[in-house]
Amino acid sequence: MRRRELKNMEWGLLIVAIILSIIGIIALFSATQETEYDEFKKQIIWLAISLIAMVIVMLINYETLVKLSPIFYGIFIILLIAVMFTKPVNGATSWFDIGFFSFQPSEFAKIAVILFLTYVISKIQERYAEDINKPTRLLIIFVTLAIPLLLIIKQPDFGTAMAFCIALAMMLFTAGIDKKYIIGTILIATISIPLLYNFVLPDHAKKRIDIFLNPESDPRGSGYNIIQSKLAIGAGQLTGMGLLKGNQTQLGYLYPKTTDFIFSVIGEEMGFIIGRNNYSTICISGHKSDLHCKNSQRHKGFLDCIWNSWNIFISYDRKHRDGNGTFTNNRCTIVVCKLWRKFYDYKLYFNWNIIKYKQ
Repeated sequence: MRRRELKNMEWGLLIVAIILSIIGIIALFSATQETEYDEFKKQIIWLAISLIAMVIVMLINYETLVKLSPIFYGIFIILLIAVMFTKPVNGATSWFDIGFFSFQPSEFAKIAVILFLTYVISKIQERYAEDINKPTRLLIIFVTLAIPLLLIIKQPDFGTAMAFCIALAMMLFTAGIDKKYIIGTILIATISIPLLYNFVLPDHAKKRIDIFLNPESDPRGSGYNIIQSKLAIGAGQLTGMGLLKGNQTQLGYLYPKTTDFIFSVIGEEMGFIIGRNNYSTICISGHKSDLHCKNSQRHKGFLDCIWNSWNIFISYDRKHRDGNGTFTNNRCTIVVCKLWRKFYDYKLYFNWNIIKYKQ
């Protein structure tokens, strides 16, 4: 790797990622006592693979990844189709189980879809930025997202599907989509959400929404896990009960504590200080990516940064929200509102550069 690339590397993002990884590994170590550290060992393996992948991606030219994005997109469409024929896990056919490890293709598909949508939007706006507002061009973008989106809904995985939709909306907003489309989308969503809830969503999906809004309505049934997660976080107080000493974690009241409720493990055993630090590092990583958007001079890099900034907040909010109700969701909403305000400034900044270029 050239010295200039090392000098220009955003070391802050790497440090934040390492801090988050360390906190997560420690929490998994505590949460996997009764399973002989099975998922803890898998996480160590994935961390090593991720570090190697990070170095490899850093050595590859960014434009090369964008040019190869149609191939990545096609590969993951095939994987999303193939996963539908696997054995259901917790009612969803979302996972490939390959002996000593398993993986969820929809999570990896995010990267492929990010790159390919960036490629598509950049091609559409290659001549004129206003081309993004042509109905035929928008149809191409929506079809590009609809294919993986429908496959993910079929699994079913409504949370990941919702994250895809919101992220695309942010990309289109940043690319300069006309306000009439934004207003129209808001009106359609306002009308369709009640209809979807009452007539389209399956019973289990509606029940998840109801329990999220009011877990006390079924404290011994569907709301049990959320209530226990809140109790765990409250028991941790400021400094935590100590590693391997959390009552809810070690006595089996949290399930599944290695995935959806891992933040509750952190809150109970490490306390509010570490838990808040964990969330602060997520916000810092999103903010630094946000700053890269402002300084990006290339359209493809600009859109990628916007997607990544939004995806950081949406993905962590969705996972932590399942673990501790509205605790994290309220704080995330503040950050997203600030990010939304910056999006508008960046859109003006980007459009101003286009105007100067045309002159």
